[in-house]
Amino acid sequence: MLPLITLVAALALAAWIYLIALHGDFWRTSKFDDLPAPSGQSWPRIVAVVPARDEAANIERSVKSILQQPYPGSLSMIVIDDQSTDGTAELAARAAAAIGASDRLTVLRGQPLPAGWTGKLWAVKQGLNHAVQFSPDAVLLTDADIVYSGDVIARLATRLRSGNLVMVSIMARLNCVSFAERFLIPAFVLFFGMLYPFGWVNTPRRRMAAAAGGCILARWGALQAIGGIDSIRGALIDDCALGAKLKSVGPIWLGFSQDVRSIRVSERISDIGRMISRTAYAQLRYSLLVVAGMTIAMAVIFVAPVALVFAADPLTRLLAAGSWVLMALAFQPTLRYYGQSPLWGAALPIIASAYMIFTLNSAYQHLRGRGGMWKGRAQANISASR
Repeated sequence: MLPLITLVAALALAAWIYLIALHGDFWRTSKFDDLPAPSGQSWPRIVAVVPARDEAANIERSVKSILQQPYPGSLSMIVIDDQSTDGTAELAARAAAAIGASDRLTVLRGQPLPAGWTGKLWAVKQGLNHAVQFSPDAVLLTDADIVYSGDVIARLATRLRSGNLVMVSIMARLNCVSFAERFLIPAFVLFFGMLYPFGWVNTPRRRMAAAAGGCILARWGALQAIGGIDSIRGALIDDCALGAKLKSVGPIWLGFSQDVRSIRVSERISDIGRMISRTAYAQLRYSLLVVAGMTIAMAVIFVAPVALVFAADPLTRLLAAGSWVLMALAFQPTLRYYGQSPLWGAALPIIASAYMIFTLNSAYQHLRGRGGMWKGRAQANISASR
């Protein structure tokens, strides 16, 4: 009978073979970076809805990038100032005026947060209520730190129409300049793909569904068919919850584009850690048992191969080395997409360990009553109670 450490090494290698060969091409970023060129005669009327809370650093660039898009159809924008204290609303209006697009921007003053809603979704709800007067065909749900370049909104509309889809969503290219960002951000995208393989999300016959909250273009009729944003009002991971709801009424598509970028800067590892901890426990269904299972699984798949390459048994070393090589190779497409050194692939076990710590912290913060903390609001209890 094989020693336990050899069995663990074999299990890790089998897991990586499965993930690379059979898990929805989650690691192949280039496969899903294929928005079509704009085409067609009829263009949907689009309203961009942008919730913004204390976004003075980003809102002007976001507003300008959307309103300056070369979109052939009607494109207007609603910014919901979610009780900001830094002049976000004034800066949004100033940005639109600077490019002569004030007539296409509406700035709403957000109302106090009611019980049962997360802050972002309540802001989105107010924006959608106002959007009715524009009789939109589609709504672009995006964030105040997202900027658009090229003709990407026209490409998104073309994908939506030509594929007869109810939703298209882009995983925005996150900022990746500081050491903290280079250490953690590409892995964030890789792990998201492992949880929600894009190949499965984009296959109508599979139940897997997801979206990336920074950029979601959804048909107005499909939103109404699922009961509007009210249907996910308590969801902490609102993008994936919305993707699942929309896939229940039609096909969806999730992909990448260099023309959709986040300009939010994270200088410290703790900044990114808070972002991950905000939703990690919700992702694991607020279950300590699931957290324990996830921790064991990640330890076997990511961490054990590094330790076991130093085992005395040659077979164990060989199996462990194979796992380490495969995980490093699986990371390469994402690293190339972000313009990072391929050597980061060898560091994936260390990076995964950091994510394990952030996830455990997420559970700890929830048990303290501070789960889902973001910009002064603890919101995880809302989602957990639903």
